[in-house]
Amino acid sequence: MAKRKRGRRPARTSILLRWLSVGVLVLVAFLYYRPLRTYVATRHELSQRSAEVQQLAAQKAAFEAQLAASTSTAALAREARRLGLVRPGEHLYIVKGIPAWRKAQRATIGGHGR
Repeated sequence: MAKRKRGRRPARTSILLRWLSVGVLVLVAFLYYRPLRTYVATRHELSQRSAEVQQLAAQKAAFEAQLAASTSTAALAREARRLGLVRPGEHLYIVKGIPAWRKAQRATIGGHGR
């Protein structure tokens, strides 16, 4: 008589225990997903904010240097002139069309062979 060779099947409790452990791992992964995603997003936002803070600090330093330079009387007078302010007794003249005049001058000078 030939004996049938049968493969051993694992016990039902062993299979059930394996599936239960896989289910627990999936549940743990599901529970960690949202906090982990929030953590990564927060780190990204923190790096953006840090870069913004560095940029604002550099801008503040530039403004402070500009303020220190503008406290002199000559600097204040230059800034007032740039804004179009005049001293009492002076006359303000506004000249328009300077770029067109310069272009015409270049064309005239260039036409005479200079």
